[in-house]
Amino acid sequence: MKQIFIAGGAGYIGSACTEYMLNKGYQVTVFDSLVTGHEKAIDKRATFIRGDLADREKLLDIFRNGSYDAVMHFAAFSLVGESMKDPGKYFRNNLANAINLADAAVEGKVQAFVFSSTAATFGEPKEIPIAETAEQLPINPYGESKLCFEKVLKWYSKIYGLKYVALRYFNAAGATENFGEDHHPESHLIPILLQVAQGRREKAMIFGDDYDTPDGTCIRDYIHILDLAQAHEKALYAPRSGHYNLGTGAGLSVKEILDTARKVTGHPIPADVVPRRPGDPPRLIACSDLAKKELGWKPEYENAGAIIESVWKWLRKHPDGYGDR
Repeated sequence: MKQIFIAGGAGYIGSACTEYMLNKGYQVTVFDSLVTGHEKAIDKRATFIRGDLADREKLLDIFRNGSYDAVMHFAAFSLVGESMKDPGKYFRNNLANAINLADAAVEGKVQAFVFSSTAATFGEPKEIPIAETAEQLPINPYGESKLCFEKVLKWYSKIYGLKYVALRYFNAAGATENFGEDHHPESHLIPILLQVAQGRREKAMIFGDDYDTPDGTCIRDYIHILDLAQAHEKALYAPRSGHYNLGTGAGLSVKEILDTARKVTGHPIPADVVPRRPGDPPRLIACSDLAKKELGWKPEYENAGAIIESVWKWLRKHPDGYGDR
């Protein structure tokens, strides 16, 4: 496989995956609406097509006239809170528009479809770490929309023979030398802490410090975007269609992330403890044994220091992010 079509390649994870695939010798076409992505986040070596997944005819035309070996799909809305306020937006884009992409992939006879899914499909898990066999009970429209599209891919595999892999993970983090996280608004812990260190925020907030965890704060599974990119490449050659979890198996607490950010930046990063957010489980960690066994995936960034240092390095080079918002 050499020709890769990356939907959402101007976004945070998509841009890192585009760069990774190009460095591995693949030819990449990025398709992005730039609604939440950044044109400056598209590797200049890639071919860029500006378009929206809602434009079914444009997608079909691209795949009829192109020659793509595989599709990687990152073009989804991903704000849990927003999905609870505007579920239709999430089902239209994350499900209906994604079906347009799946139809185009079938039309173009692609060999593999790799879907950037989410561990939010599990909802509030009964056991930690979360296994692939855990029950799927999403607790928000974001997770539900992703799970719905996984089911679409399962049926497309049975009916059309479209080989697919859905990768489920929690907190994408880190940066490459050239590409990093620049969301508007920003809702993720690490960039928020580093914005305090930059002087762009006065302080950070810790949502609850009385959880049943060693230091009282929530524990989450942080995965470096380069490790995610590695997994997406390996998924192209998966021995079967289906889904895999991606996780470190350990997880990091909010306080561990905060302490590491203070150490990396040399800034005190003031943070106030505020009440818990509704629905925040104490621990969310995914078991990735199957990905390691069947895909040969092995994460290289498994500690908070390496992840945060990569982000801080990128921010010092790009203090205003991509500067286009």
